[in-house]
Amino acid sequence: MKKRLTAAMAVAALPLAGCMPVSSGAAEGGGQKDTLVFAQNVDPRNLDPQNAVQTSADRVNRNIYDRLFTRDRSMKIVPQLVTDYKQVDDETWTFQLRKDVTFQDGSPLTAKDVVFTIHRLKDPALLEARWYEQIADATAVGDHEVQIKTKGAMPTLLAVLAKSGADIVPSAFIEKNGIEEFVKAPFGSGPYKFVEWKRDDRVTLERNDAYWGGTPKWKRVEVRTIPENSTRVSELLTGGVDVATEIPVIDWKRVDAGKTAMELGETTRVMLLVLRLDDQYATKDPRVREAIDLAIDKKAIVDTLFGGKATPVRTRAPKTVFGGDPSLYNTSAYDPERAKELVKQAVADGRGVKLHYSASRGTYPMDAELAEMVTAMLKKAGFTVDLEILEGGAFGDIYSKYTNKDVYQVAFADGLMDSSYALQGFSTVLGKPRMGYSNPKVDQLLAQANRTMDTEERKKAYSEVQRIIADTDRPMVSLYTQPAAFGVSKDVAFTPRADDGFVFDDVTLAK
Repeated sequence: MKKRLTAAMAVAALPLAGCMPVSSGAAEGGGQKDTLVFAQNVDPRNLDPQNAVQTSADRVNRNIYDRLFTRDRSMKIVPQLVTDYKQVDDETWTFQLRKDVTFQDGSPLTAKDVVFTIHRLKDPALLEARWYEQIADATAVGDHEVQIKTKGAMPTLLAVLAKSGADIVPSAFIEKNGIEEFVKAPFGSGPYKFVEWKRDDRVTLERNDAYWGGTPKWKRVEVRTIPENSTRVSELLTGGVDVATEIPVIDWKRVDAGKTAMELGETTRVMLLVLRLDDQYATKDPRVREAIDLAIDKKAIVDTLFGGKATPVRTRAPKTVFGGDPSLYNTSAYDPERAKELVKQAVADGRGVKLHYSASRGTYPMDAELAEMVTAMLKKAGFTVDLEILEGGAFGDIYSKYTNKDVYQVAFADGLMDSSYALQGFSTVLGKPRMGYSNPKVDQLLAQANRTMDTEERKKAYSEVQRIIADTDRPMVSLYTQPAAFGVSKDVAFTPRADDGFVFDDVTLAK
């Protein structure tokens, strides 16, 4: 949903950092603008579409590659490389491919490339692999038909084939040269071709004039990495950038004026606190976890940090994804007096109430400010809090290396747009190493929902899991859905997507 700001929004403005105006893409000779400049706050880790699991990388990859399926702007799954498909039985699917698709090196895209991609995605060493574990096999039936066999019913198959990671890569080149050589100058069958990547600066792409889907809108696209918020905003305001993401709330009012505008939208990204249930942590005690949840005034947080444009939630699966429980959306369990009582009970029983709290600065909008607000609320409830605010890779390393302690503040999106993506983190396989969490009932419900084609049965099971997490176990405390916050030059028109993706051709010249 697109939300426009009003002048009445009471958000303070920071001084504008000095920056000389930069042309953002007028065509040579003074013709119509043909270069799109997009700025984001984090540089891609890599451009391997099956091994990134990162929004900043996917914003580039999804424009270089095609997938069997994609999502339209309403988030409906629609065919992309597929012309027809059929579910033969619970475990067998067939897909007919377009016959007019070529990779950007001129070679044809065939069933062999699709099979190669799916087999690669099943490699457990890859970050995207867990979403493909239920695929038993993929085989080519001629040049333009693929058969996929699953291990039991797989209701999420089409969603998996439409998400990040499912980008079809050229098998012949990779088999001959290796993936390391390929990612130096990657190419797919999508609307834009890779030109250059200057680390921590920008990725440059150009129009694929041979694209099967018609002529792409932009001759050239620059995806700039500008970590510093004030610099990113300055580049937008002075014309060096057409669209900028992660605009800080404090800058919304001044961006929504003059030659630029704010474009806000709903996302699936939920800011939350990951808690540890292992014996050595204070959060092992369920009363401590409940007290953390009840001590946090989510409405005060979203009003203060986001001008009321974020939504308090009690679930990792918001209503914008399949299976999200709407009763846990736009709500809070805030009860500060009960939180204080629970802390007192824990202390009386000799339990520790000192929390180690890790958070980031600059990874998510207002993340450090959020951590400081939550810390104050926890202290008011009686906790002792050791707040650690980290930047860049040091923050990400904590989670990737399983070294998170009592409280770890992080935001997750749902690239699958299906509760199986969000809630699978509570399974024993994933929850035990990350949170020390395991619940056989949750495992049973997730297995049930992930193995039936009955839509209503899936919704019921996912709702029950969300209730267990929110009301009983609390291995995570969900805080709010993070709004998409883009600054946009009035030279172009753009509306954010609910899946947090960025399709270059969604940006058009302003009329």
